[in-house]
Amino acid sequence: MKKILIIEDEKILSDLLQKKLTNEEYAVLTAANGEEGIEQMKKNKPDLVLLDILMPKKSGFEVMEDMAKNTETKDIPVIIISNSGQPVELEKAKKMGAKCCLVKAEFDPQEVIEKIKEQIGK
Repeated sequence: MKKILIIEDEKILSDLLQKKLTNEEYAVLTAANGEEGIEQMKKNKPDLVLLDILMPKKSGFEVMEDMAKNTETKDIPVIIISNSGQPVELEKAKKMGAKCCLVKAEFDPQEVIEKIKEQIGK
């Protein structure tokens, strides 16, 4: 079973994604901030990370910087889920290695599932 780590400080969205991914038979881990997310990654080696950009303790960009420096986490695919949708932010995320970016106001959970399947399969 593929493991997905959701690093998201909005509990409602995190719970919604967790439920949807569990229904799709993924193992789901969650973290409420960037620091917790890094710890979860080191412990559990997820197959993919769903990552918010604006979070307490460590931003999504800082999480990606930490991931890039660590041989165990640098190859984990990242899908950004952001509130901002600012082209400059999304461009920066892609340059840092994000596979794709979804804007919270515009995506539906099924789209998230499709993007995950593109990256790691079922």
